[in-house]
Amino acid sequence: MISFDAELQQRLTGLRGQGLLRELRRVDSPPGTRLRIGGHTLLNFSSNDYLGLANDARLKHAAIEAVGRFGAGAGASRLICGSLAAHHELEEALAHFKATEAALSFSSGYTTAVGTIGALLGKDVILDKLVHACIVDAARLSGAKIRVFAHNDLNDLEDKLKWAEKVPNAPRKLIVTESIFSMDGDAAPLAEIVALKEKHGAWLMVDEAHATGLYGKSGRGLAEASGVSDRIEIQMGTLGKALGASGGYICGSRPLIDFLINRARSFIFSTAPVPAAAAAATAAVQFVQTSAGGKRRRTLWERCKQLNSKPKVKSSNFRRAIIPVMIGGEAMAVEAAARLRRQDIFVPAIRYPTVARGQARLRVTLTAAHSSADISQLIHALKTLDPGR
Repeated sequence: MISFDAELQQRLTGLRGQGLLRELRRVDSPPGTRLRIGGHTLLNFSSNDYLGLANDARLKHAAIEAVGRFGAGAGASRLICGSLAAHHELEEALAHFKATEAALSFSSGYTTAVGTIGALLGKDVILDKLVHACIVDAARLSGAKIRVFAHNDLNDLEDKLKWAEKVPNAPRKLIVTESIFSMDGDAAPLAEIVALKEKHGAWLMVDEAHATGLYGKSGRGLAEASGVSDRIEIQMGTLGKALGASGGYICGSRPLIDFLINRARSFIFSTAPVPAAAAAATAAVQFVQTSAGGKRRRTLWERCKQLNSKPKVKSSNFRRAIIPVMIGGEAMAVEAAARLRRQDIFVPAIRYPTVARGQARLRVTLTAAHSSADISQLIHALKTLDPGR
């Protein structure tokens, strides 16, 4: 009989042969536009730190101060004795920022989705085909009947809603979508989805992970920019992207938050997030609402416009910080990433199962910390991958 390790090694060899093997890369520098990897400094176009806050002095000061006040760890779950003032201050800041009655923070975006969907679902959930894996996993773990509508296809969504209405004594349906999709950077038609959910009596959960801090007059997200924030029952997001810290959150009504405190298993049975992360996130939430935060957003969109005007990338809307460069084959994408790295540019290949087979790409992400010269360097490097660009 083949040994345990030999069996796993065979599987790893199979992944390598398909161009799907992944490895951790040690980074010896703070997050930012330059990363120190393997003794080399690379220009980084792979971070979700859209506003350049992850290494910002404001967030670091808030984190250090929280360590001095509360220590390194929370010591227990929130429902035991780990519900520190830093967590409550964060949730108050989030609720104010999102203009909702209340908010609840989680240790990660993944646990946010798993806990919330698991607590709320009855028998049916309707998902956009391209929602993040955490939402798919949450729906599967809930045991609900999962119905998937074609990406951003309002007609297909309505067909699924009508189909679900035919189920006798069916509970309320939950629609889940992202606002800005993580791999293509495109936007959901939120106003139209809200209209459909109201027409058919469904609930709506919107993941603003890649929109929080970037869209809307106050940076609340695409829901604010679309004018439908107050018509969405469950607003989800992460604290580790544009907000530069870590964790996830749900914003909504007071009854929603109280229910999740009592029924979201990933919240109930997790040690509370470290106070430093909560304090850093609070500082970020406060910052994005200032004039300086608005200036960061404008700088980001200027960088996006500069890139979008040159290479033939998939996105045509410059107000997207996620810009996919489509390659196709997995091995080809890995080679394209390696060619960029030889030019001191870091953009890892995105492959199956993160995206569909044959849809491998370079997922370029821009931040407000990138300079115009950085974008010019990227444009030149992308041209070497395809001289016709």
